[in-house]
Amino acid sequence: MISIRFVISLLGLAFTAFLVARASWITGPVAEPWLLWVSMIVYLAAAWLCIFWGMGPGLRTRASTVTVARGSEKLPMWVCIVALLTAMALPPAISAGVGPDGLTEQYATWYIGGVGALMTIVIIRRRPWPAWSGTAVLAGWSMFLLGPVDALGLGLVGSLVWVAGAQFFTYALDRAARDTERLGELQRTASAVQAAQGSQQRERRIQVQRALAVAGPVLARTIASGGRLTADERTDARIAEGRLRDELRGPRLLDEDVREALDAARRRGTLVTVLDEGGLDGLDERQLHEIRVELAHTLRSARSERLYIRTSPDDRVAVTVVGRASSTLGLSDEDSVDLWREIEHPAR
Repeated sequence: MISIRFVISLLGLAFTAFLVARASWITGPVAEPWLLWVSMIVYLAAAWLCIFWGMGPGLRTRASTVTVARGSEKLPMWVCIVALLTAMALPPAISAGVGPDGLTEQYATWYIGGVGALMTIVIIRRRPWPAWSGTAVLAGWSMFLLGPVDALGLGLVGSLVWVAGAQFFTYALDRAARDTERLGELQRTASAVQAAQGSQQRERRIQVQRALAVAGPVLARTIASGGRLTADERTDARIAEGRLRDELRGPRLLDEDVREALDAARRRGTLVTVLDEGGLDGLDERQLHEIRVELAHTLRSARSERLYIRTSPDDRVAVTVVGRASSTLGLSDEDSVDLWREIEHPAR
């Protein structure tokens, strides 16, 4: 796939070569021909250095090409200094090589377009201040050597327009790059929100299905009997209510073994509260399984009349299980705690 930068580089290469080719068509006598040829070679070396510096095969055209173009084309300062020195040396060198009688000939004034093209390349390579400095040097030299009217008529206006147009082009390109980055961020955010909403919807559907599976039979019996339930049915209703609360408040703590242990504790008359208050984020399924196995074992061995199961944000403790005796025993709050179990985070 051809990169945008490669195409622009080829255009710059062809244009600078065309300028030098026109300049090499010398139709009149010159004072120092070798000075003209050296100027052409130095110009091509500086121009092509600015064009091809930092060009690599990795800059491919794609949806984010604008970002690549903006971020990786900035010239190093020493290359800009080379371009500025070329802009300073080229006009007097060419004028000296041509001689005073041919200063307005085409092969003597090509440096106006040449330096303008060079500064256009520099400004496209994200160095505006060196480019405008070189343009100012070009304007000063050309007006000094040719006079203001002749300099403007022989190409200085065009060079100024090239540099100004390149400045506008790079500004528009950078603006497009920022907009593209912003749009990409918005698209990623929208995709993440959509994925999160889809996950929440699936989770809600699962919870509704579990609620129907748990509470559906109890509600059906309640409706069928007109609210007149037996003692066993009231126990089943209380256990079903506890299951629903567990599914809503601590779903990450539950598996089949934990659910069975919670049902068994409630059938013994234990009041159980399950709360997931954070601290399990980032755990994989293996670590959650280890926590659930230890929680189920703790619940089976517990004989407290009240059980409080809470997740913990602590770095060491994952789940805390607290058991309390009945308050009718006349014990203080501290003395009524007959179970304290801390389930630590499994090793990663």
